[in-house]
Amino acid sequence: MVIGTLQLELRFHKPRSLKEKRVLLKSLTARIRKQFNVSIAELDGMDVWQRSRVAIAAVGRGRSSVNRNLDYVLDFIHEERQIEITKQQMELL
Repeated sequence: MVIGTLQLELRFHKPRSLKEKRVLLKSLTARIRKQFNVSIAELDGMDVWQRSRVAIAAVGRGRSSVNRNLDYVLDFIHEERQIEITKQQMELL
């Protein structure tokens, strides 16, 4: 069994309030959970409307499948026009 974690620092372009950011982030996390079957949580930046730090975890049988799944999540987030990834760190255990 392999556990993969992905920590991302995100920058939001559109929201002008904390409420708008929360709606955007909630929508994004729900779509990621549904499409990629991973766990995702906001770790930092909960009281700031321009940025956030999230962690994503995936479990699988092999390193390649977990790595590929997390790469798909990264690609999915890169396609979001309202969000920019400013920092990323992936680790496989």
